[in-house]
Amino acid sequence: MSDESGTERYLRLTVELTVEIQDIAGLQVAALKEINHPDADLDDDERREQAELVSADDTGATALQWLIEPDHVLGLIEHVDQVEPREAVLGVEPCDGLSEEDEEEEHDHHGHGHHGHEHDH
Repeated sequence: MSDESGTERYLRLTVELTVEIQDIAGLQVAALKEINHPDADLDDDERREQAELVSADDTGATALQWLIEPDHVLGLIEHVDQVEPREAVLGVEPCDGLSEEDEEEEHDHHGHGHHGHEHDH
């Protein structure tokens, strides 16, 4: 049976991008402009609610989410004809800065290396 429904293959791309906020007020103003834009698919209550969420979030994460276009994300793969985007989920959340996890992992590896030496002796 050549039923194609079983032949689909999916790849999930995970992209991690850390940004430094240079101007939190400007970021919020830009997001509020998007929320109040006539083309935004919101009624008045939703606009008010979203505007409050953006203004109340002093991390800037809510504001940034309003400013990232789905097309920007799909731009990563739009030049690849052999794949078709099916789902894009984008989350923006505060973090403590640049990934120190990478450094910690390296330390761990060094740690294991030294451990090995101790066992050898």
